Amino acid sequence: MGALLDYFIHGSAITFIVLLGLSIYFIATFWVFLDRFYILNTRITSEAQSLKALYTGQSKSVASTSLIFTYLSRVNEPNRAILEAASSDAIRVSTKGLTWLSIIASTSPFIGLFGTVIGILETFSKLGSQSSASLSVVAPAISEALIATAAGIGVAIFAYTFHLILKRKAYELSSLLTSQAEVILSQVSEEA
Repeated sequence: MGALLDYFIHGSAITFIVLLGLSIYFIATFWVFLDRFYILNTRITSEAQSLKALYTGQSKSVASTSLIFTYLSRVNEPNRAILEAASSDAIRVSTKGLTWLSIIASTSPFIGLFGTVIGILETFSKLGSQSSASLSVVAPAISEALIATAAGIGVAIFAYTFHLILKRKAYELSSLLTSQAEVILSQVSEEA
């Protein structure tokens, strides 16, 4: 803890800005993940129940809690176009924020690296004014500069992992919506 405090005391304004930016990225990563994870899980559960009711014959249409329901209630007869529009709209709304996770995952290591480069430049600038520089003086300063890279990589790991988890959840939701659409279309073709 003392080394981290010492890092903040001796760090430059750019170092603080880099770490502040990475902190904001970190908070945004968890915010997007928790929000979207909850929404996707809720919608997957609802759609799975609706699909189960369709498969077992308990219902001739999707449940009123289904994302497709509002679209089907506006047409006289279900068709592929309206079901695809409903599915696309539901996936688009449900996956809002995934782009931000991708951006954070790809840019945070570079932001951390920028902080490290600035830290190393400052270290060499300070060492240039000294008459002699030994490894015992250079090593701690460079290790402090590497904290920014470590922070950037840490944020990227979470953002990338959360992006993949949410992408998988979005695929599950899409699959459930597609299955419901196919069952509804098969019922329409049987009635005709």
